[in-house]
Amino acid sequence: MASSSKVIFGFHAVSVRIKMAPASVIEVLFDASRRDARMKQFLSRAQEAGVRLIEADGIRLAKLAGSHGHQGVAARVDAVTRTQSLDDLLDELDAAGTVPLLLVLDGITDPHNLGACLRVADGAGAHAVIAPKDHAAGINATVAKVASGAAESMPYFMVTNLARTLGELKERNIWCVGTSDDAPGTLYQCDMKRPLALVLGAEGAGMRQLTRKTCDELVSIPMAGAVESLNVSVASGVCLYEALRQRQPAALSHH
Repeated sequence: MASSSKVIFGFHAVSVRIKMAPASVIEVLFDASRRDARMKQFLSRAQEAGVRLIEADGIRLAKLAGSHGHQGVAARVDAVTRTQSLDDLLDELDAAGTVPLLLVLDGITDPHNLGACLRVADGAGAHAVIAPKDHAAGINATVAKVASGAAESMPYFMVTNLARTLGELKERNIWCVGTSDDAPGTLYQCDMKRPLALVLGAEGAGMRQLTRKTCDELVSIPMAGAVESLNVSVASGVCLYEALRQRQPAALSHH
């Protein structure tokens, strides 16, 4: 077994890896006594992807995972080489004719928030999450646990100068849309079918002034109740899923 291999477990983490990088999956161990719909669906997807499936019992899985929270599924996987840079990723999207959808986080320092943002970005099919190095939480164990597999599959770029990076995105004709409580137009009036970077700041404080100035457009999330603003991961979800809805109504009916 290659020394770079490791174990991941749980339906979400293993499913994400099979979907994103099936070639990196050495083998999948599953609890054969679990025959519910979720397991059946998981196994049929794993078979379609052509990964090696091995029957195991709960004790062996718990030993392998080092945890009882494996849900009956664990996998040995090779380390995945990540896209090296944001430029490389955008070049790849361009070559594939894919319309970029990026999430930019300004000043999110709480790893729980970041992990939740990565997870929602993964769920909505965003291509990357971008944050400034100096005002952000790095990917640490808390983030990875909260992201539940998304921290592995979602490219996360920490940049030295966020305003400059937004400028580079704009040169690539990516429309930078910032959210702000006091913006005149709402999220639902914004065209999100074009190449898009959604820029969100920390709850309450919002984006920094320079970040805000660099955006092409500012939109607000309509708030009907008494609270002033939403948590950033919830706001990210609202914005990203609106982009998904506008881009392809078919994407919302589950494949």
